[in-house]
Amino acid sequence: MAHDNSQPFYQLTPDTVIDAVESMDYLSDGRILALNSYENRVYQVGLEEAEPLIAKFYRPGRWSDAQILEEHQLCFELAEQELPVVAPLRNEAGDSLFHFSDYRFSLYPRRGGRAPELGDPDHLYQLGQTLGRFHLVGQMHPFQARPALDIQSYGRDSVELIARDFIPDSLRPAYTSLTADLLAGIERCYQAAGDVRQIRVHGDCHGGNILWRDDAPNFVDFDDARMAPAVQDLWMLLTGDDRQQQQLQLSEVIAGYNEFADFDPRELHLVEALRTLRMLHYSAWLARRWEDPAFPRNFTWFNTERYWGEHILQLREQLAAMQQPPLQLL
Repeated sequence: MAHDNSQPFYQLTPDTVIDAVESMDYLSDGRILALNSYENRVYQVGLEEAEPLIAKFYRPGRWSDAQILEEHQLCFELAEQELPVVAPLRNEAGDSLFHFSDYRFSLYPRRGGRAPELGDPDHLYQLGQTLGRFHLVGQMHPFQARPALDIQSYGRDSVELIARDFIPDSLRPAYTSLTADLLAGIERCYQAAGDVRQIRVHGDCHGGNILWRDDAPNFVDFDDARMAPAVQDLWMLLTGDDRQQQQLQLSEVIAGYNEFADFDPRELHLVEALRTLRMLHYSAWLARRWEDPAFPRNFTWFNTERYWGEHILQLREQLAAMQQPPLQLL
């Protein structure tokens, strides 16, 4: 979907950000810092005689109000169980999604921290424990408005867009042939897993969305929360360079997870399939946002002949990975 650069989202000024925050009865000290976010616009806003706030302005057309509020509700449910999440702030009326001019935004407390050490068994074990508790909450009831992470939206739709509008002519035959094999391989992985349970998950559970502080993980940015198998929140923690390292990491994560929730080992058939879907979806995400001026400015390497050549090589490696036996619980 093309994006009109004249939309207010692309003209969001520091003054407008501060005015929006002050419309919620906060008094800004005029300091504002743009944070590293491209899908939405996120700012740290200084306050008079108080800790700064984080203001998140939502991209128009991506999520409906109902879908945003479902994300917020999941965070509130997790926080009520004393789980370490950074949930949005609510006003006296209990609202967490606010409107200012043509913008929708939410406010968050600022939380510091560092990335977890995914090579540290203790960190992996704690992450598994926390995610086990998360998923007990996530499985209590489904999202009604938010979509599921599925082969159609993440896989087929992504491939169709790239093949039609972005892949160079010289690489199109290789791309279309390879992605047909990949989609078939993903289907086989899902068939091998069987009818696994779909629950509410974080959806984008990589190290950048986990802040390690006070000797515990704190989870931020639930913007990609969807219905998906539980393993979607686990496989991105497996960062080892080879199968043996990933097997050891998995053992620590699942040992912690199973203290609170029962992990279904059939979901291990989905690890490489979900990794492949993420790769396909990421390229399509960049493509869909390419008319947003922030994207060509910050992703200068995208949509070049070299990028697509390397992308195809990475996808070939994924095809081979899906043909290997899945990781096992020890």
